[in-house]
Amino acid sequence: MRRLLPILLGLCMICTQGIAQNKSDKQKKLEREIAILDQQLKENAGKVKNANTALKLTRKKIGSRKSLVAESDAQISAIDGQIRQKNHKLDSLRKRYGLLSSNYEKLVRTAYKNRDSRIWYMYLLSSDDLTQGLRRYSYLKNMASGLNAQATDIKDTQGRIEEEKAELEKLRTDASQLRKSRVKELKQLQDDEYSSQKLVNQLKKDKARYQKELAAKKKQVQALNAQVNKMVKSSAKKPRTEVDEKLDKQFSANKGRLPWPVDGVVTETFGKHYHPVYKNVEMPFNNGLNISTSKDSAIKAVFDGTVTNVVMIPGYNQCVLVQHGGYFTFYCKLASVNVKAGQKVKTGEVLGRVDTITGETQLHFELWEGKTPRNPELWLK
Repeated sequence: MRRLLPILLGLCMICTQGIAQNKSDKQKKLEREIAILDQQLKENAGKVKNANTALKLTRKKIGSRKSLVAESDAQISAIDGQIRQKNHKLDSLRKRYGLLSSNYEKLVRTAYKNRDSRIWYMYLLSSDDLTQGLRRYSYLKNMASGLNAQATDIKDTQGRIEEEKAELEKLRTDASQLRKSRVKELKQLQDDEYSSQKLVNQLKKDKARYQKELAAKKKQVQALNAQVNKMVKSSAKKPRTEVDEKLDKQFSANKGRLPWPVDGVVTETFGKHYHPVYKNVEMPFNNGLNISTSKDSAIKAVFDGTVTNVVMIPGYNQCVLVQHGGYFTFYCKLASVNVKAGQKVKTGEVLGRVDTITGETQLHFELWEGKTPRNPELWLK
């Protein structure tokens, strides 16, 4: 069991380090999301007519910020665990070093007392027979080898102690930096929550105005849904070819593995939502995702297919519908379009560039299976 303990401790260290690496990747993703939201709020400051949009962006940023703080807590906890293990290992090494040094001193004292080579010769020559002489020679040889081996072991242990101390110091530095970063994130979180409350108060003061904007938004969504339904039904009526059947199966097989159409942050998910302030006010049903992104970002096809329509829709600017056998993907709020109806596109091909509409730089993305809208997040990786 004692032999297994160092192995188990080593495995724990490896697992902890692996978790820390994954956490670091997640932390980078959260920081990137916050940067995108910060950039959008900064670029659109003074341009956003709808305080509801600003509130939505700010609350999304608060969510990412809280996740980032939780991530820092998890990393600090993992590093604290590693520090405890390092201290335990250092204690073991120091005890070993003390024991080795003590034994080495005994060996040196013994050798010193018998340092006269004549004593060694007399010890060998006084052997009763050859066998005893060989045994005595082997003993003396082993004593010399033992001294050398003990000295080497002491030196190696000293080196390992220094290495462990250096690693421990680095871990302590990392933990200290993480704690400072966490304090900074908490301060920024408080600032974001204050901004959020100001927006809520603003919305409460002018309820009539935002109800009017909501009514206009509902009309835009209804127009969008009607247009998409019309295009999907029209495309679905066309005779299916063998190529369509093959593409249909390929698309279906890639559920959960499709690339994102743009690098950004989902600020509104698929489905039914309620107003962030007036909780009993139902917002228009979202048939897709709203993805906030950087200004002028490239919008890319998520799979091979054929462009069936390029249309203009009020409130959504230019939109592109791509057919993938029996599936459809829909890309809206584009400032410019690089493709035309009837054109075949490949996965990752740029369809156009995102637009900034009423202060929002975002892609509206939908995925349909036949005549039914599906949650795109279940299909994207």
